[in-house]
Amino acid sequence: MPFTRTPTDRERRSDLLLAAVLFAGAVLSAGLSSLSQIYGDEQAELWTALVYAVVVTAPLAFRRRWPGIVAAITATAYFVAVTVRIPELYVGNIAMFIGLYSVGAWMNDRCRAMIVRIAIIVGMFAWLLITMYYEAIKQADEADVMAGAFSPYIAFMMIQILLNALYFGGAYYIGDRAWNSAAEREVLEQRTVELEREREVTAAQAVALDRVRIARELHDVVAHHVSVMGVQAGAARLVIDQDPAQSTRILTSIESSARDAISELRQLLETLRTPGGETLEPASTLTLDDIAELAAASTDAGLPTDYAVIGIPTPVPSLVAVNLYRIAQESLTNARRHAGVGATADVRVRYDGEGVEVEVVNSGRSVSHLRPGLGQLGMRERAIASGGTIEVTPRPLGGLRVRARVPLPARQQETTAKDPA
Repeated sequence: MPFTRTPTDRERRSDLLLAAVLFAGAVLSAGLSSLSQIYGDEQAELWTALVYAVVVTAPLAFRRRWPGIVAAITATAYFVAVTVRIPELYVGNIAMFIGLYSVGAWMNDRCRAMIVRIAIIVGMFAWLLITMYYEAIKQADEADVMAGAFSPYIAFMMIQILLNALYFGGAYYIGDRAWNSAAEREVLEQRTVELEREREVTAAQAVALDRVRIARELHDVVAHHVSVMGVQAGAARLVIDQDPAQSTRILTSIESSARDAISELRQLLETLRTPGGETLEPASTLTLDDIAELAAASTDAGLPTDYAVIGIPTPVPSLVAVNLYRIAQESLTNARRHAGVGATADVRVRYDGEGVEVEVVNSGRSVSHLRPGLGQLGMRERAIASGGTIEVTPRPLGGLRVRARVPLPARQQETTAKDPA
């Protein structure tokens, strides 16, 4: 969309004030010029100067709304005033300059603005040359005028041409500069609005991402611990009369799971309450070795789970360790929920020098198709956040296979290759 300028109410009031001030100045200038006999015997009557003051200044009250018309009126009035020797020069010069400037600064049709200004300037120089020609003929009999190429008269005319060139050229240039500056300000304002809009969108996206992260963490903590406690509570209810010792062991495990859940929830809440997301407690210390305890807790919860480490254990970044731990935790939680009675699980942690892989396989009910949910979404997000991949596929004989793999940094690969073991 092309840039356009529209005057505000404040700017229109400023134009009215400008016209009034210049009119007062024109009346004063006309009175003083008339008294000083600026044109000598050829000077027009004073009342013509008062009429001229109105004609040359009143249009300036509308210079921003109709700049082309105002410039044409002021220029024509000035040429007529000089031709008929109306005793006022100075305010008329100012009014014509402002009119020419306003065309460059406020006319939205840039092609028309150029034509109007060029027409006025060409007309001025044509009028100036004609005036000079008649003056030269009029004074042709005077010896001083014809004394040489650089006689006083010719020098005076050259000064007039130079001053007029600077006068009109300055009005043209300053008007264009004002237009270009306004266009640049408009672009900056639009960019500021766009940046503000983008900032709001970015802030909204950040809030949405935080909500997803919080939901994922809550799901991991609550789903795992609550499901374990639910299964164990059911088992304790079944054996509480026949085997009090077994029920006591199960209840102790429930108590431990509850404490773990409360601790993790407390740490998450501290993260939300502390400005900047920093907790007062140290960061999570979960490692891949803790998956062994996860498998043992799964066995205690009623899902027999085997655990094995394949390859040479290699240190991995804490973020990767936590994400892989949570993926294993979510996989075992889903298995306890959906695999059914008699299901088993197998957890494998593999190190192969190029990366680390966690695989959780469970038997149980056949799965025809995967139902999307927050748990699967959370696992995929954690794998992607660690720079890895994840596969969640049904097994032909029943159950699911979850395999998450994260490549190791090159430096850790070199360390593994140099290990003498």
